[in-house]
Amino acid sequence: MTNSLNAEPASVFAALGCATRLDLIGRLNTGKDYSIAELTAGLELTRQAVTKHLNVLYCAGIVQRRRVGRESRFAIQPDSIAEASRYLAAVSSQWDESIHRLRSHLEK
Repeated sequence: MTNSLNAEPASVFAALGCATRLDLIGRLNTGKDYSIAELTAGLELTRQAVTKHLNVLYCAGIVQRRRVGRESRFAIQPDSIAEASRYLAAVSSQWDESIHRLRSHLEK
């Protein structure tokens, strides 16, 4: 599995389309990196389940993984989140322009 730092927004949105993965992103959103054991604490999920969700996030480029001894540590990869945010901003701008043109047309 490769981690694309320039993840396409579609893969980012697909990976974030799961409540468990959103919860993991919330836990990772502190700027620190976490082990699977730390991320599993307080969840009603097994470490295997958390690992599978983290792998989805990793493959989408949302988290980065590094090895420290025998454990993997995970942290947010801000580049892919920023790319998805830029995509949403561009789509929002297009919709704003379309709505403005429609409003102008209807007012004539």
